Amino acid sequence: MIVRPRPSLLRLFFVMQGSIIPRILPQILFVLCVSALVVWAHHDIPAIVPGSLGAPFALLGIAISIFLGFRNSACYDRWWEARKNWGQIIYAARGFGRQAEILPAMHGEEGKAARRQLSELIIALPHVLVTYLRPADRSEAKLTFLPEDLRRSLDTANNPPDLLLRRIAQKLAELRARDRLTDIQWQALDNSVQTMGIAIANCERLRFTPLPFAYTLLVHRTAHLFCFLLPFGFSDLLGWGTPLVAALIAYTFFGLDALGDELEEPFGTGPNDLAIGALAAVIERDMRESLGETNLPPLPQPVNYVLN
Repeated sequence: MIVRPRPSLLRLFFVMQGSIIPRILPQILFVLCVSALVVWAHHDIPAIVPGSLGAPFALLGIAISIFLGFRNSACYDRWWEARKNWGQIIYAARGFGRQAEILPAMHGEEGKAARRQLSELIIALPHVLVTYLRPADRSEAKLTFLPEDLRRSLDTANNPPDLLLRRIAQKLAELRARDRLTDIQWQALDNSVQTMGIAIANCERLRFTPLPFAYTLLVHRTAHLFCFLLPFGFSDLLGWGTPLVAALIAYTFFGLDALGDELEEPFGTGPNDLAIGALAAVIERDMRESLGETNLPPLPQPVNYVLN
């Protein structure tokens, strides 16, 4: 995720970090070259490359703009929903940390040890979720505080976050069975776990359910065909200004298309994706602080304005 102050008006045109231009530059250059070739051919060999009316292209451009707007809106909704779900996980984890304060208050050292075990499972949960949603990001080094048998189970589990949720539920059930928690206390802690489980399930849905492929394919095809055919409709009207205008329109259409692709996958590692690794670090820091630790892990910092 890009974390930087808004650049000045002059620098705005030269910012590349987080811009979609590097990704779509080949298409823009291709449209520019095709447009120049079409204008040259129209002026030198009009019998082979005749001119045409620009009105149909203008109408088609409006239609494609509407489709791109709908798609980008749907993709942004996915991105924002992903961020809200991670906000729910942070909220529930902090609530769990506060509710677990009852254990050392009621049962002394035994309760303190139980609270630490539960808190370490909560700390591990977002790191495991990051790895589950973003397989390229391995987080084993962050889980060294877990028992070795649990780390081996996480390596072979089909759904590691759900495994951790079950372990937390088992620990709470053991504490309730030994009368270390009352029904009300157990229910409050279990509700926090359920909130995290719902948010994690929503993240899974976003990760494994993309937008319908046919809709995305339609937008991809029509945007490319429109940009490639555009110089044929405006070579008469704009002359040698056609390549520049076609390149600007290609930048807009291809840029919206590519940006929608990035927002559709909010858990990726691109510069415009969510910084879920940093959010997991925030949860760890808050939970360790609630345990009374003072040597807290540092929060991740942006590298070249990109926070992962």
